[in-house]
Amino acid sequence: MRHRVCCGILGVLFAALSAQAEVPVPDHLASQGVAQASVAQWLLRLHQSSRQQAYVGTFEVTAGPVKSAARIWHVCEGAQQIERVEALSGVARTTFRRNDQVMTYLPDERVVIAEKRAALGLFPNLINRADVSIAQFYQLQTSEGAMVAGMKADVVQLQPRDHWRFAYRIWTEQTSGLVLKLQTLGPEQVVLEQAAFTDLQWAQPLNWVKLNAMMDNTAGYVIKQTELISTTADKEGWSLKTMVPGFKTISCVKRQESVKGIKASPLQWVLSDGLASVSLFIEPYDAVRHARQLHDQMAFGATHMQTRRLDAWWLTALGEVPLMYLSVLFICLVKGLQ
Repeated sequence: MRHRVCCGILGVLFAALSAQAEVPVPDHLASQGVAQASVAQWLLRLHQSSRQQAYVGTFEVTAGPVKSAARIWHVCEGAQQIERVEALSGVARTTFRRNDQVMTYLPDERVVIAEKRAALGLFPNLINRADVSIAQFYQLQTSEGAMVAGMKADVVQLQPRDHWRFAYRIWTEQTSGLVLKLQTLGPEQVVLEQAAFTDLQWAQPLNWVKLNAMMDNTAGYVIKQTELISTTADKEGWSLKTMVPGFKTISCVKRQESVKGIKASPLQWVLSDGLASVSLFIEPYDAVRHARQLHDQMAFGATHMQTRRLDAWWLTALGEVPLMYLSVLFICLVKGLQ
C-alpha cells in the first residue's frame, strides 16, 4: 500500500485545522515568513507547493524487517503532473503516472498494465480529500525540526484520539513544503512503518515531453488494459450495521479486465477517515482457493489483513489500521440492504 508523497495528507491536515480555532505558528515555522498565518494556512501552503515541485530522488520504505526502494522522477506542467517510479528492489518494474493514467511496465514478462486510478498524490497513498471532520479524530502536535536527505525539515505529528487508528509523524522540507519522510506509529509510539527520501535533488533530469514519450513507448510489450467500474455497496447488496466513528465510504469499484478467460476481480469497497484507509474485498467463496486461508491474519508494518468466510462469500479486509478495526468490520458487514 505504500508508495503513498504527502500532498494527500497535507490536504486533510489543512481541513482538520480549518475546523479549529487558528493556532499561532511555532517559532521554528515563523522563520519561514509565515508568522502572520495560522498553522492551518501553513499546511495549505504545503499542500499546494508539494504539487508544484519537480524533483528526482530515491525513496525507501521500511515495513517490519522488509525494506524496498524506488527511484522517482516527478515533473509538473502547469496543473498537469507526470512521474516515473523505477523499482530498485523486488520484481523489476517501472510505473508511470500521468494524472489519473497509470502504466506499469514489467520488462521480464514484456507486459504493460494500463489502468486509470484516482490521483491520490505521491508519498504514501493517503487519501487526497479534504475532510473537516478529521479534527474530531486526530490531534495536531509540532516537534523540533530535523534533517532528512540533507535538507532541513519541519516535523508535525497527528495523534489519534481513540484506538481505531494509528498516529502519523511527518517531515516536510522547510522551503518548498515537500514531504520528505513519514512514519506510521503504533502504541507507545513504536514505528510500524516508515517511508522516506534518502536523497533528493530539485534538478529536473527529464522534462515533460521526454517522460511522456517514455510512458507511451510500448513497442515490444503486450498491453493489458484494465478498467475500474464504479458501483456502490448498496447496489451490490452489502451494508454495514454500524460504522466505526469517522470512517466513510470513499469508493466502491469492480475491475473488469479486457483479457479473455480472466475473471473479474472482487468488489473493492474503500473506507477512510481522511487519513487511514481500509479496503474490503468481497468475492464468491471458492473451496479450493480459500479453505486454507480461513480466518488468516497478517501484519506487515502498519498494514493489517484479515480474511473470513461469510456464507457463500469470501471477505478480505486490508488496511493501515489496528487489527481490531478489521474484526469489527467483519462483524458489522451484512448481505442485503439495511
